[in-house]
Amino acid sequence: MMKPLLGVAATGVLALLLWKVVLVFLLPFIGLAVGFAFLAVKIAFIGAMIALAIWVARRWSRSEETSA
Repeated sequence: MMKPLLGVAATGVLALLLWKVVLVFLLPFIGLAVGFAFLAVKIAFIGAMIALAIWVARRWSRSEETSA
């Protein structure tokens, strides 16, 4: 009864240790992926600000033309 349980426990401990080792090696790649994600969000934010500025400029110029 105890032998199969010991095998499962040993497999779990081995999997945990392997996960920790793999995580240490993959950490730079995870950081790189997060950096690229933040860069994409930054570019999207800048694009949204430019689009908002164009929209506001068109709206202000349109209201001046119609009131004249």
